[in-house]
Amino acid sequence: MTATPGTPATRPYPPPSRPRVRSGPPRLRGALRDALALMGLPVLAALALPAAFAGGGTRRWFGGRAESQRAEAQAAKDAAAAAFYELDTAQRDLRISIETIAAVDDSPAARRSVAGFEALGHRIDEVSRQYIEAVDAHDLDRDGLEASVAARARTELTAARDELVRVRQELERFAASLGPLLGKAETQLARLAPAVERARQSLLAASNALDAAREKGLRADGPAARLAALSPELTKLNQGAAQHGVQQTLERAERVQREAGAIRAEAERLPEQAAEIDHRLVSLRTRAQALTTRAGQVEPVLSELRRRFAAACWQDLQHVPELAAENVRQAELKLREAQAARDAQRWPDATALLSTVRALLNATDDAVSAAGDRLTRLNAVQKDPRAEIERTRFAIRDAQRLAMTGRTTPDPRHARPLDDAVARLERAVGTLEGRHPDYWHFLAETEAVRRAAARVVAQIREERGTGH
Repeated sequence: MTATPGTPATRPYPPPSRPRVRSGPPRLRGALRDALALMGLPVLAALALPAAFAGGGTRRWFGGRAESQRAEAQAAKDAAAAAFYELDTAQRDLRISIETIAAVDDSPAARRSVAGFEALGHRIDEVSRQYIEAVDAHDLDRDGLEASVAARARTELTAARDELVRVRQELERFAASLGPLLGKAETQLARLAPAVERARQSLLAASNALDAAREKGLRADGPAARLAALSPELTKLNQGAAQHGVQQTLERAERVQREAGAIRAEAERLPEQAAEIDHRLVSLRTRAQALTTRAGQVEPVLSELRRRFAAACWQDLQHVPELAAENVRQAELKLREAQAARDAQRWPDATALLSTVRALLNATDDAVSAAGDRLTRLNAVQKDPRAEIERTRFAIRDAQRLAMTGRTTPDPRHARPLDDAVARLERAVGTLEGRHPDYWHFLAETEAVRRAAARVVAQIREERGTGH
């Protein structure tokens, strides 16, 4: 039996007859040898005992009813021994299942299964004690064994066997109830070794990627530091689930694999990142030089705007030359800092500085372009304002047609803003009269009118789309 609480250290296992030793399964024969060893009998000598008892020995056999009762008692004893060993085997097998569940699962159901197994262990100890006492109480090999004694022995041994069988059936039912818990535990255990191996391979791949980056002259300090930080995790993985628990080890293995994969990806991207930063440095330097040239062309544009149009048309552009020059100067300074960061392989710093340079140049480009675009639009509206007026009126009429579709009178929510748009357009057209019209204000007003008409169109379509 297994060493459950209350189990005696040794038990006087009865030696079975030769036919049971020969015909039983290998596991039972091993259990018999273990039992005989516990009795202090040499295995070979003990296995020879049944032959001596079976016939040809020195014991005197008596015929009649006594011998018949002896034979029946001996058969009951053998059957009880077989039941005892079957129960012992079942308990050993179930203990392995319980240990598997306990190693993986800490849920209430798992804890109840452990407690249930311990309770069954006490029950097994009790029936085993009864069986051993029945065996010890009757010497079936004694000469002159009375028939009544043999009959009583048979009865007690049969009762002991029945109890052993009954408890084994309880054990089997309990084992069957553990199916879901055991299946889950075995699944997790089956995942454990592959998960740990994948984590180790991921760490190795990350290390190899760092070595490849260093061979290209890249230090990769950041990824290397993060990889070094995973070293304690690898130590715990190597110590195994027995020390740190199956679930914790699975989670650690998955985390290490994920983090090592990220380190590997970053290390593999370093050469590409370095090349990209080098390309951006060259590209932004070229763009800064081009903007310096374009910024020099803003002053002639402003001069023409001042000469031909009212102050309101160009006053907001007065600061463009100074803004462009300052932005380009700041961009060139940041480019030098970005180059220094790239040389020091401070990739995040280099990337951030290049983003700042790009933002400065974008703002400069927009300001320089605004001056040229302003002159182009003012020239067009000065030459023929009717095109802008008709474009705006078309937007209003299109919105009015949509508002009247399927209706005899427009919805006030739509008609009111469209009426306001018509009035606003008429006021804007009126500002073109006079010696120095504010064409820029006129363009701003017509654009605002078109936006108002577009809002009404969007509102009508949304309402009709939802069935309102």
